[in-house]
Amino acid sequence: MMRTLMLPLAIVAIAAPAIAQTPAEIAIRKGMEASGAGWNAGDLARFMDIYAEDAVFVTPKGLLRGKPAISDKYRSSFSGTGNARGKLSFAFLEMRGLDPAHAMLFARWTLTGASTSESGMTTLVFERRGGAWKIISDHSS
Repeated sequence: MMRTLMLPLAIVAIAAPAIAQTPAEIAIRKGMEASGAGWNAGDLARFMDIYAEDAVFVTPKGLLRGKPAISDKYRSSFSGTGNARGKLSFAFLEMRGLDPAHAMLFARWTLTGASTSESGMTTLVFERRGGAWKIISDHSS
């Protein structure tokens, strides 16, 4: 009897359609992947390209306001040949469209170094500016 119950469930799981991504989700994922590639290459400008000039970053000590302040926070990790903190990757957990020009991404970030690994969560608010989606708020821990 257990076999009979499990077989239909397996078929349903296999036959379930994939969830379609919106153009905003596709663009934001591509932007995040490009940012991560910049981190991994040791290219601070490429990593920061996804941030809006007036972005806000939440830290335990308060808010960093503007792309230059956020860049300064990260600058010491970049060497030009990689990132001293390790290789960055993201697991995209959920994306929510807030309105046609705003979206929120919940993700897990992971840094993998030669002998260490660390991971945390991030909540990013994006705004469509010009033809690109930019981070306007970053709350990462």
